[in-house]
Amino acid sequence: MKIETETYSPYSTFSKEEWARLRFNTPMTLTKSEIEELQGVNEQVSIDEVSNIYIPLTRLINLYTTASQQLHSVTDTFFGKSTRKVPYILGMTGSVAVGKSTSARIIKALLSRWPNHPKVEIVTTDGFLYPNAELERRGIMHRKGFPESYNIKELIKFLALLKSGTPRIKAPVYSHLYYDIIPEDYQIIDQPDIVIVEGVNVLQTPSSDDQTLPSVFVSDFFDLSIYVDADENDLIKWYIDRFKKLRLTAFNNPNSYFKRYAYLSDAEAEETAAGIWNSINKVNLKENIEPTKNRGDIILVKDASHNVTSIKLRKI
Repeated sequence: MKIETETYSPYSTFSKEEWARLRFNTPMTLTKSEIEELQGVNEQVSIDEVSNIYIPLTRLINLYTTASQQLHSVTDTFFGKSTRKVPYILGMTGSVAVGKSTSARIIKALLSRWPNHPKVEIVTTDGFLYPNAELERRGIMHRKGFPESYNIKELIKFLALLKSGTPRIKAPVYSHLYYDIIPEDYQIIDQPDIVIVEGVNVLQTPSSDDQTLPSVFVSDFFDLSIYVDADENDLIKWYIDRFKKLRLTAFNNPNSYFKRYAYLSDAEAEETAAGIWNSINKVNLKENIEPTKNRGDIILVKDASHNVTSIKLRKI
């Protein structure tokens, strides 16, 4: 473990070898085939990666969750009453193409195997994007994924209900196939033990001159937050690789919003993906996502092979 001495850092940094030792004797509860089902379009997550990175991570989250449950019970005892079950909320963020969705799925699968919190849900903030028709009306369709494209008030309302223990809360559903919100389709969140809230915007704060947004932030509802980090050169390569694979799969669906890209050559696909990255995703990364990195409680740092090479844990 590396602790900064000359220049203060709020994080303790662990190499993957140091982090792996923190697994202790926590058992592996996922099979190779289950891991393969959880990984993304262009990611190859090995059993070693799950064993050395994600099992110690979920062991830590389990300890945090257990402590939170105990604190809730103590508070009930103090007030002499029983309150609603309140979920432990984990925020997960990082750039487009960094693999945060895969990380969220693996964390969910592992946490679901612990006996004290078997009910784990993932909610993506994509569901709180404004519908395409509203983005078009506002003239910000080209800014989809940027802070102004999200209905933050509705997201905060959802999180407030979640953190108050309200049963059967509706979360809107987003379709990557249609590239839009699905009307009258909802994910029902019914008093889970843990909720992973995943999206590029979960650690962002509104600009000080925006008086239309609430005075609370999305991250105010989190018990723990994770930022998945990688070098920008790797991010653009992963984005282009994923685009080229989707061109041969999902984009071939006649209902896909991106079906116009299905017939591009390799060279055309690379040029198109690079153009989208540089004009949209890179700008969003630099202006809105990357500046939130040091607000995360845990930072997972990836190398060019999508493997986590070091872990930064905020000092308590």
